[in-house]
Amino acid sequence: MTMATMETRNTVVVCQLADLIPNSGVAVKIEQLQLAIFYLPAEEPSLYVLDNYDPLGQANVLSRGIVGDRAGALVVASPLFKQHFDLLTGYCQEDSDVSVGTYPAKLIGDEVVVSL
Repeated sequence: MTMATMETRNTVVVCQLADLIPNSGVAVKIEQLQLAIFYLPAEEPSLYVLDNYDPLGQANVLSRGIVGDRAGALVVASPLFKQHFDLLTGYCQEDSDVSVGTYPAKLIGDEVVVSL
């Protein structure tokens, strides 16, 4: 995929596969947006991208949370107050009024591409 094609679809290359840590998260900053990227190679899909900002803890920390399964859903537990955010939907399991943004992502070769 060419850069011009990616721009027309509002997608960006955010990092390389080698930058990711299996079964964990990393933070990436794209302009003013901080993203938390989770690479779970045994899952389908294997990439999950959320806003890195924890709205309850009011800090960019979700990439440092613990990933797991809770009530059948893949989640990340915020390192601040331990709320669980669903990796697919972004909703907080403890408070349905709270959520974070989610973004489609895929691997193209060794590049992690996110639709913003």
